[in-house]
Amino acid sequence: MKVLYVAEIVGKAGIACCKKALMETKTATGADFVIACADGATTGNGLGRSHAAYLRKLGADVLTMGECCFYKKDLTENFNSIPYVLRPANLASSAPGTGARVYKTSNGQKLAVAVLLGQSHFNKVHADNPFQRLPVLLEQLHAETPFVIVEFHAEATAEKLALFALAAGKASAVIGSHTRVQTADNKILKTTAVITCAGRTGSIDSSGGCNAASKINSYISGIPDWSYPAWDRCELQGVLVDLDERGAAVSIERIRKSVSGITPENSGG
Repeated sequence: MKVLYVAEIVGKAGIACCKKALMETKTATGADFVIACADGATTGNGLGRSHAAYLRKLGADVLTMGECCFYKKDLTENFNSIPYVLRPANLASSAPGTGARVYKTSNGQKLAVAVLLGQSHFNKVHADNPFQRLPVLLEQLHAETPFVIVEFHAEATAEKLALFALAAGKASAVIGSHTRVQTADNKILKTTAVITCAGRTGSIDSSGGCNAASKINSYISGIPDWSYPAWDRCELQGVLVDLDERGAAVSIERIRKSVSGITPENSGG
């Protein structure tokens, strides 16, 4: 089984990258299933319901969310009726939506996808301990399928590396997200594919996919501002994970596909 993970989609440029390159990348890699992190798809922070439906139409089988999962009211109010969007599994059980689900791939196999949120540097959302949640989650999902992909949406590298060690030999893959810069440490720990951060999909010459000047002003003023998207040097980034029949990782390959011709006028996001 081959699973394509699309790194965090940021703003209109990120959505435009998916419009122009997602299906092409899926075909070229022979992926049986596509997971896409959409935590910053709508205005750089969160995911609106219309963008969720659009990204699904463009070829994403599952959209994953992190700390911005409840930032857009129209998605929050409909979480329970949109099975292809996952929020972190270690949020309160009373929160809308779910953090793990088993899906069918294009070749008819069952694939479990789960999201966990780290505990460092997130002050607007309070998650349970991911290290305590992971073993329980894996036991539940392995009862249905040996193919289990976990996204760990976290800020601290040390926290990610520790969770990778905990999951080694137990999950098919643990893919780091949130920091929006692709790292070069993709590898296999025992039978588990890992990478600290799969990167971002959108403008690469930017500040996390947003206009650099506006982000500099945000840091100077202390006022958050996500209203100025960036458009320079767009890429679709992510990883391709190849799994054998036991659910063990055979390889994890970094993806960086340049996407040209994206402007505010033709983004369609």
